[in-house]
Amino acid sequence: MTREKWQGHIAILMTNVIFGLNTPIAKTLVPEWIHPFALTLVRMSCATLIFWSISLFLPREKVSFKDLTILFFAALFGLIGAQLSFAVALQYSSPVNISLIAAMTPVIVMLMAAVFLKEPITGKKATGVFIGACGALLLILQSTPAGGGSNHTLGTLLCIVNIVTYATYLIITRTISQRYSPVTLMKWMFLFAALVALPLGLDKLGESKIFMTPVLDLNALLRLAYIVIMATGVAYLLVPIALKRIRPTTVSMYNNAQPIIASIVAILIGQDSFTWDKPVAALLVFLGVYLVTQSKSRADIEKQS
Repeated sequence: MTREKWQGHIAILMTNVIFGLNTPIAKTLVPEWIHPFALTLVRMSCATLIFWSISLFLPREKVSFKDLTILFFAALFGLIGAQLSFAVALQYSSPVNISLIAAMTPVIVMLMAAVFLKEPITGKKATGVFIGACGALLLILQSTPAGGGSNHTLGTLLCIVNIVTYATYLIITRTISQRYSPVTLMKWMFLFAALVALPLGLDKLGESKIFMTPVLDLNALLRLAYIVIMATGVAYLLVPIALKRIRPTTVSMYNNAQPIIASIVAILIGQDSFTWDKPVAALLVFLGVYLVTQSKSRADIEKQS
C-alpha cells in the first residue's frame, strides 16, 4: 500500500473515531438541551466561521461556477440532509439503532459507486462489505440498548435518510476532492449549508435550553463544543483528505468501526464490560476493510484489459 493510501486510511479512521463518540454525546443534548434544527444551524455556522478564517492564511483557490454548483448539492446532501436527519433521529431512536442502520452505509455506497462512478462490484468487494456489516451487526445485536427513543419507526426512516444522503455526499465529492484543497471545499460547503440552515433553525435557537439558562452549563457547552469543533469541523475536513486517496466504498467501510469505538469507550469508563463479541466484531470489520481495499478498482481493471 502506498504512503498516500495509508494517509487516506488514517484520515477516515480518525473521522469515524470522532463520529463514534459523537452519537452518544449528541444524544445527551438532543432534544433536552438543544433542538435538532438549532443544533444543525450552530454546527453549520460555526464550521463556516472556522474554515473561512483558516482560508485567510492559505493560498486562495478559484472555484468555477460549475464546481460551486456541485459543492452546493454536496452541502445539501452531506451537511444539511445527513446532519439534520441524524439530529432529528436522536429524538426518536436510540444510539444503538442509529449505529445499526449506519452499518448499511457501505452497501449503499458500493451500489451508488457502481451506478455513478462505474466502479465494479467484484466478489472480493461484495464479500468485504458483507463481512464488515456482519461485524457491526454482531456488536450491536449483542449489546443492551440504552437511551431509547419514542418512535423507533420514524427514527429508523430518518436513519435511512441519513445514510443515503451521506452516501450521495461521498459519491458527489469523490471527483471534486481531487481538484481542490480540503479547506476550500469545506469553506464553500459549510457556507451553503449555513445559509440553508438559517431559516430552519433560527427560531429554534432561542428556544433551546442550552442558551436560555440563567447560568450557562459548562458541561453541556463542552459537549456542544465537541460536536461543533471535532464532529463537524475536524471530521468533515478529514473526509475529502481520505476521498482524495482511497475509493468511496473503502471510505464508507470505516462507518462500521463506529459502534466498536463507542463500545471501547463504554468499557473504559465502566459503562460496559469486555465480552467475546467485541474482539470478534472488530476482527470482522477490519477484515472487511482489508478485502474491499484489496479489490480491483475500475482503473485497475482498465489497465489489465
